[in-house]
Amino acid sequence: MIKYQVYNQQGEVVGERELDAKVFGVKANADLLHQATVAQMANARQVLAHTKDRSEVAGGGKKPWRQKGTGRARVGSSRSPIWRGGGITFGPTNNRNFSKDINKKMKQKALLMALSDKVASQQLVIVDKWDLASAKTKAFNQMLGNLEKKILGDKVKRSWLLINQGQENLVLSARNLKYTKVINLDNINLVDLLSFRNLLLSAEVVETLEKKYQK
Repeated sequence: MIKYQVYNQQGEVVGERELDAKVFGVKANADLLHQATVAQMANARQVLAHTKDRSEVAGGGKKPWRQKGTGRARVGSSRSPIWRGGGITFGPTNNRNFSKDINKKMKQKALLMALSDKVASQQLVIVDKWDLASAKTKAFNQMLGNLEKKILGDKVKRSWLLINQGQENLVLSARNLKYTKVINLDNINLVDLLSFRNLLLSAEVVETLEKKYQK
């Protein structure tokens, strides 16, 4: 077990809790983290670049001139790749597949490594509970400033909040803040976990994570 302090929204210590080492004390493996990150980004990639080949370019139904007797080279369509306005021979197409497979256990272990790194580097803040009466960005920003400056000492805000369902005020209050992201616990992912410097969790979310991943 790992002992870790719990704070309130004002950045004051209100207690201490034990973190399960199976979830928050996993030894890092750089190769696995890289593989899982590449797989997630590749699977989210949209294939947008697309050029039309001769079968997709409009026009070209009629043979430009007869086969013989003109003295010119024979040609069957004005949409041939060697003609201006014709199809593209080796251009990018949207039927490419960049997805990568990764084992479910490997993906989960990489996620736990990232969580454990936040604990080891003291970039995790556990809050007893989130209590925001209304969706006000100013109030949320002030609360976030208390946590980041008093506990983490960060001047630049770059925090990621994992929350349970039913906390819509937090989501609405943070959506205009450039370096802050609030996401539902069901959508936890490795790339966001590595992208944001600080991770803020409520005690309830910590308990949910331990129940989910300590098997």
